[in-house]
Amino acid sequence: MHLVPPERAGQPAIDEHRACEAIEALGDPGHVAAWAERFALVSDPNRLAILLSVDRAGPISVTDLALATGLTATSVSQVLRLLRASGAVSGTRDGRVIRYRLTDRTLGPILAMARATHSAARADHR
Repeated sequence: MHLVPPERAGQPAIDEHRACEAIEALGDPGHVAAWAERFALVSDPNRLAILLSVDRAGPISVTDLALATGLTATSVSQVLRLLRASGAVSGTRDGRVIRYRLTDRTLGPILAMARATHSAARADHR
């Protein structure tokens, strides 16, 4: 069991090869934590709606996001503050308006999957 960390070396295994494959699949614990944070960003319906909108229509303003999502501008601003802090989106000033775009490109495939699943479900109901 060459991949088992020393602190777990005494634990029993049923299939040592599979245990090592599972450890290898996990990779760096920091990487797992980073992906868990990305998934946490899309776990809230309001955050997901804003991310989907920014990904498709960005750069987009708070006002336009509020119109698109049905949230208040204040709620959109609060969500964007969290998304900016996480590095998922960034804003660029355009006069008095700030326009937001997706900056964490690793979220793109997750958002595309959410969009495709939605589109497939809509097609099934026609």
